Amino acid sequence: MNSNFSLVFDFVLEQVGTEYLFEGLYILNLIFSIIAFKLGFARKLPMIKTIVVYIMLAIGVFVLTIFSSVMQMPITESLVVISLVLGIYRLRLHKERTRKRNE
Repeated sequence: MNSNFSLVFDFVLEQVGTEYLFEGLYILNLIFSIIAFKLGFARKLPMIKTIVVYIMLAIGVFVLTIFSSVMQMPITESLVVISLVLGIYRLRLHKERTRKRNE
């Protein structure tokens, strides 16, 4: 292993090799970006606007994957942390709202 901070990069490299490295990181980045979007920033949008948002998200994740795979920056790890923090925030918000309704 290298002394870089990209643990997911090293894991994907060991599992799939260099042949599908970019595709594997792209899929992981896209999944975690969608999770972060849904947990933190998504509002109820009409279907056409939702499709446009996801297309733009897929294009943006392509750029992020270039940083993640070529420059070996910890983009995927950052998306994992973002998704965890937003998930914890939404869970606590949900518990707080149900507690207030029950009072």
